[in-house]
Amino acid sequence: MQRAEYPLLSPSLGSQKTWVAFHFGTPGARPKVYIQASLHAEELPGMLVAHHLRQRLEAADKAGLVHGEVVLVPAANPIGLSQRLDHRAMGRFEFDTAQNFNRHYPDMAAAVLAEAQSRMRPDAQANVATVRQLVGNWLRQWQPASELDSLRRQLLLLSHDADLVLDLHCDNDAVMHLYSEEACWAPLEPLARLLGCQAVLLARESGGGPFDERLSGLWWQLAAALREAGVKAPLPQGCASATVELRGEADVSHDLARKDAHAIFAFLEHAGAVAADTTPPLPPLACHPTPLAGSQTLRSPVPGVLVFLVKPGARVSVGDVVAEVIDPTAPGQARVHEVRAEVSGVLYAAVRERYIVSGGEVGKIAGATPFRSGDLLGA
Repeated sequence: MQRAEYPLLSPSLGSQKTWVAFHFGTPGARPKVYIQASLHAEELPGMLVAHHLRQRLEAADKAGLVHGEVVLVPAANPIGLSQRLDHRAMGRFEFDTAQNFNRHYPDMAAAVLAEAQSRMRPDAQANVATVRQLVGNWLRQWQPASELDSLRRQLLLLSHDADLVLDLHCDNDAVMHLYSEEACWAPLEPLARLLGCQAVLLARESGGGPFDERLSGLWWQLAAALREAGVKAPLPQGCASATVELRGEADVSHDLARKDAHAIFAFLEHAGAVAADTTPPLPPLACHPTPLAGSQTLRSPVPGVLVFLVKPGARVSVGDVVAEVIDPTAPGQARVHEVRAEVSGVLYAAVRERYIVSGGEVGKIAGATPFRSGDLLGA
């Protein structure tokens, strides 16, 4: 195991943040797995999972059982960790630009397309290696002008050549679920089984340039662009990535973190990154994947006190009352507005605040029928 520190661009005199990664196995060995936690810095369950996973990986590394390469970043966002306002963590948006820390990553497929056209050959695996080299070269020559872009660059430098990428997040109040691109589902299905995901939301592309999709999207987007340019050489899907939502913000406990670290470690064994004495059968899927375009974001048109009638993990049907919004100041009887489901599926996430403003988000339901288009992720 090697602990490495990577300095970010200094934003001001006398100030510089450092980013830490743990490297296990042999550099360049396959498969390479990259795992990071708390890119949204107030989402802490992943940081504790990384703490327990690190212990498992250190023991495996000492025993010579890490046959691939594993990179673990327990705290992926030192910028966001330093941001507080009125005694509250503010780690989702950067104060300086108001940009979401998990959006606006560069389009690496577009960046290397021109050079890749002349470098593709009949050997599919050689083409994968070539694209990884081209992307690495492009990232190394990128000179970021801000602390935030230096963070993005460093995250991509360590992850761009990974076979598997897990970005550990959480929602406000939620059950275990994950987001991924359709092209990644087959290699990630074992992870969903091992984690016991109660919702799996897939999209061809969700929009906004999130970290995980820039890594997996690189491959299918570049392959499509090469075909359009008349290049017939094969280019497989070189990376499967996922955003893993480790329940809710308050679900920070050793019991849950050990359970999740055990599941991720079992996934590493299943993927061949870590050697295993035996390969136990995978548990059944706790849910079937649904399209991200079929996910309904519940909102309230009125302000008031928010009272949930069902909890995350519950299955609801069209017309079911999920929550009530109560205005105790209304003349006569208090006004009670019912927030009803417009799709059938699992309520997989809900807000934690119990006062809501007009148009405020209430929760999310994983519906089976697509009905949305455009950018599918929230702010």
